[in-house]
Amino acid sequence: MASESFDVTTGCDLQEVDNAVNQAVREITGRFDFKNVLVEVEFDRAKNTIALHTTDEYKLDAIWDVLLGRLVARKVPTKNLKRGDVEQAGGNTVRQNIELVQAIDSETAKRMAKFLRDLKLKKVQAQIQGDAVRVSGPSRDDLQQAMHRLREEDWGVELTFGNYR
Repeated sequence: MASESFDVTTGCDLQEVDNAVNQAVREITGRFDFKNVLVEVEFDRAKNTIALHTTDEYKLDAIWDVLLGRLVARKVPTKNLKRGDVEQAGGNTVRQNIELVQAIDSETAKRMAKFLRDLKLKKVQAQIQGDAVRVSGPSRDDLQQAMHRLREEDWGVELTFGNYR
């Protein structure tokens, strides 16, 4: 009897994030309320972070709103964006880092595996494989039900199902 499986992962398309940041910067620099105002939006692909830097928290929230709109338009999962605390920076300015979640952390993966075990679906098993969870079982119907139940829960990140065999 052949075994079926799929992988549960998460992540953001970094090229789409880069495009959204560039569009947001273009829009912000053209706005009248940001004329002659310090505005820095930097995307660090290696660290998976976006850094915002401006004069005050009001402007910071305005930049965030524009950036969020661009990210949504480019179908970047907003659940995978973790806003950091607003920090005071030099020269009476504020800074904020936004972290992009690119992998399922081990605690969430353990909770998913336990959740699938507790469902008591017939012979469905979950294995943690690095930053992904592989779900396997003999029946595609059971696997589709497992997918459906995983989508219903809030895991704090946007789930992606792939590698379906």
